[in-house]
Amino acid sequence: KYTLKTLSMEPIGIPPNNSQQHLMRDCDTMDVVPNLNPIKDRSSENQGVTPRQWLTVAILCFVNLINYMDRYTIAGILKEISDYYRIGDDKAGLLQTAFVLSYMLFAPVFGYLGDRYSRRYIMAFGVFLWSLTTLLGSFMTEYHWFLAFRTLVGIGEASYSTIAPTIISDLFADDTRSKMLSLFYFAIPVGSGLGYIVGSETSRMANAWQWGLRVTPVLGAVAVLLIFFLLVDPPRGESDGNTAMESTTWKEDIKALLKNKSFMLSTGGFTCVAFVTGALAWWGPRFIDYGQQIQAGTSNKDVNSSVSFKFGVIAMISGLIGVPLGSYLATRLRARNPKIDPLLCAIGLFLSTPFIFMALIFARTNTIAVYILIFIGEIALNLNWAIVADMLLYVVTPNRRSTAEAFQILVSHALGDAGSPYLVGVISEALKHKYAPGSPDVAVPIEVEYKSLQDGLFSTCFVEVLGGVFFLLTSFYIVKDRAAADTEISGSEITVAPTHMFADDPQLNCSEANLTTA
Repeated sequence: KYTLKTLSMEPIGIPPNNSQQHLMRDCDTMDVVPNLNPIKDRSSENQGVTPRQWLTVAILCFVNLINYMDRYTIAGILKEISDYYRIGDDKAGLLQTAFVLSYMLFAPVFGYLGDRYSRRYIMAFGVFLWSLTTLLGSFMTEYHWFLAFRTLVGIGEASYSTIAPTIISDLFADDTRSKMLSLFYFAIPVGSGLGYIVGSETSRMANAWQWGLRVTPVLGAVAVLLIFFLLVDPPRGESDGNTAMESTTWKEDIKALLKNKSFMLSTGGFTCVAFVTGALAWWGPRFIDYGQQIQAGTSNKDVNSSVSFKFGVIAMISGLIGVPLGSYLATRLRARNPKIDPLLCAIGLFLSTPFIFMALIFARTNTIAVYILIFIGEIALNLNWAIVADMLLYVVTPNRRSTAEAFQILVSHALGDAGSPYLVGVISEALKHKYAPGSPDVAVPIEVEYKSLQDGLFSTCFVEVLGGVFFLLTSFYIVKDRAAADTEISGSEITVAPTHMFADDPQLNCSEANLTTA
């Protein structure tokens, strides 16, 4: 499109035109100064939320809820699964690692597709796949087949997680987007908590752990129908006022993301969050169970069921508080400090560290104190979810957002919760042999089980501090990178060349096309 400098003929060696004549379209009857910032004007118009938009957000939140329910149902019945397949901590941790590995490897594929094809159909396919494979996996009697189906579940969930946040981004802008993202992401801790509860309680009532895995497939079938018939899939970039941005090649997308310092550093911080949440979610109930057994001097299956239930309740409530609190604080403080988003993420991780550390110390002496400490630590940790998602969406242009989501999923899971359950399990299993050398057929004392798992979980405290450092570094670049993304979005709209100098631009209305010289 045109610029004022080009029309005034000043920078290209042509003498200035001092005439007061105007370039006008036939439909114009009066002079109007052109709007040189259409992006902001259009996004600011997105004040009210329509019922159809609310319905779309509700569907996405529901699917995200059952997504994480399914993911952590196994954590609530991990002891029963370990006993059934006769596996140690390393193979028990591998169940989650295999799931996350497939999840992260296929995330870039679905990210690429999500930037170019129907997001509604891709998500419906993913939900159907994960529901079907979860159901089939519950009938497997051998460990390797059960592991294989958990791997397939990861493929299905990757299709949903990479795409859903970009739909919210295209429906809403600015503070409304932040609020809707907080609704979407509080489903993560709440869904995780429900996974513990549904898994442990259904298993207990049915007297078979397999039934714990047969609840989410039913809900998944409902979700597929909702996505197909009721979900709104808006044009990409609609909330930013520009639906005309062209897709670039995957190589160009990755190159642009690698150069985006805020995106890369916040991804590093989020990777640390994923590492900690993955390890604690997977091993937390079992570790607390070991501590209770030491206190009571007994091993009781009902104790384990109770721990999973309470741990799930704590995860839900801490998520209900932490995720909206993080979004609220960011929204309120952004006007005063444009760097507040990464700073809040760093503060959350730094605050969480001592509480998680003390919870690991007190597990064998005071269970109530452990629950309180974990509750406070998880509130601080949950401040991150919606804020990190919001940062990604405003430092990345609309035509690359699904790819950016996929890239962040790939990195955060590859170095985060894909490896942390397995890593903690490997450390625990190795330390068992050090603390209690002897025949592998001899039962390991509960004190050794507790101590070895405790040492493995101490790694999460170090990783939390590292994540805080990543977010602090992000704060140095966030303002510049956000401005660069806004400029690129605006630039894509003003670089569409007309066929000749005075050609009408079909994307401008009459008032916008009324270009005047000074």
